[in-house]
Amino acid sequence: MERWVWNGVVGWNLQLSDDEEIERWRDEKRGLGLGKIKKKKGGFDDEYMDLGENEGEERKEEMAFGDGEISFGDFVGRDDSIERERGQRLESGREKREKRKKGGREIVEEGFFMDIEHSQQPNLSNGPTAEPSRSFFSLQEQISELIAMAKVTYRSKPISYWILLVLSSSAMLIAFPASSLLSRLYFADGGKSKWIISWVAVAGWPLTALFLIPLYIMGKRTPTPITLNLAISYAALGFLSAADNLMYAWAYAYLPASTASLLASSSLVFSALFGYIIVKNKLTASTINAIVVITASVVIIALDSNSDRFSNISNGQYIMGFVWDILGSALHGLIFALSELVFLKILGKRSFHVVLEQQLMVSLFAFLFTTIGVLVNKDFQAMKSEASSFKHGEVAYYMVLLWGAITFQLGVLGGTAILFLASTVLAGVLNAVRVPLTSIVAVILFHDPMSGFKILSLILTVWGFGSYIVGHSSVSKAS
Repeated sequence: MERWVWNGVVGWNLQLSDDEEIERWRDEKRGLGLGKIKKKKGGFDDEYMDLGENEGEERKEEMAFGDGEISFGDFVGRDDSIERERGQRLESGREKREKRKKGGREIVEEGFFMDIEHSQQPNLSNGPTAEPSRSFFSLQEQISELIAMAKVTYRSKPISYWILLVLSSSAMLIAFPASSLLSRLYFADGGKSKWIISWVAVAGWPLTALFLIPLYIMGKRTPTPITLNLAISYAALGFLSAADNLMYAWAYAYLPASTASLLASSSLVFSALFGYIIVKNKLTASTINAIVVITASVVIIALDSNSDRFSNISNGQYIMGFVWDILGSALHGLIFALSELVFLKILGKRSFHVVLEQQLMVSLFAFLFTTIGVLVNKDFQAMKSEASSFKHGEVAYYMVLLWGAITFQLGVLGGTAILFLASTVLAGVLNAVRVPLTSIVAVILFHDPMSGFKILSLILTVWGFGSYIVGHSSVSKAS
């Protein structure tokens, strides 16, 4: 609430709604004339009040807004009793306003003071006033603010931005789960080569080039010069990515898709830890809470391994898949931290086409390393025999591999676009949605076992993601 002085009159601000008009308030005891106060569309009139003046006397007035009452007391040229009465009224008004500051909400705007806890509109009569629930007005205001913010945000960006954001979000929510499910389908229907499925994950690298070419031509971008240090960095990250994909292939060979997806979410834990160690990122309380909660979800899955294992998978194979999934998640977190280090130390800039260039080069090197592994293991020659013995036929075999390559690369591109179009917070939200989505679809399509422990682990995983999102959002706002 603001105190103002105008032409010798002291008053307190309150809020008036747009359609309210106060035509005339008059202190009948003092004979004070008060002209109209009117709120226009763009604000208040330049002349807030037209005060009637008694000739030969200068007045100073003070207004206090009480419980539905407005009292005026002039204190110049009055006797002591009137002065004492005025002081008592002012003190009473101050006490009431202090109570409202503690228990209600004050809204300051051009005009008068109003406490919305007690009245939606100023009550000029001395009668009782209706007292709507404060929570109703609070919720109504929050909804109005969210709608207004959404409109402002929508109008601040071109329609092409929103189309690209929707496509990128769809890629994360659809392509990534589809890639995981296709990997599991490959092994469930007769596929045996871990090298083949890890090769498929990076075989779609030319898709990134298809997105880069228009940026070079239409966006007038120039390719980033590749120095020796940058080439070594790309090669090292490519080798680590190839190893990471191979570890995940072992995991999907022996674990249900829902379990493998839940364990893979632990990469968030390792990303935070390696980011703190290598890049010196801050560890907030929310991030530490996310690390603890997601770790607890992994432990719960480990303790419930007997109810989660397929009948054709031995206990040793299940443990191997579990370990490889955790190691793959740890390596995935390390790759994220090292990629950020490359941007900080070598590239020095983060534009969309530079990130796509890094993704292209890392995928290319990973593809080369994985291809060498497939050739050494002679798995290309085994593809024909695998296709002929595939449960749903040879065509289905090659379609699984083709769409596995496409969906994985689209998921990576979608995640990259989300980071630059929106924020890491939105990427975290989509990842939090993606994990239960993958698990639910896996239960429906592959009849994955879903025990109470796995449901608890799923809840904890989503909770961990939520904690990380809240903490990261707070850090972003503070910075």
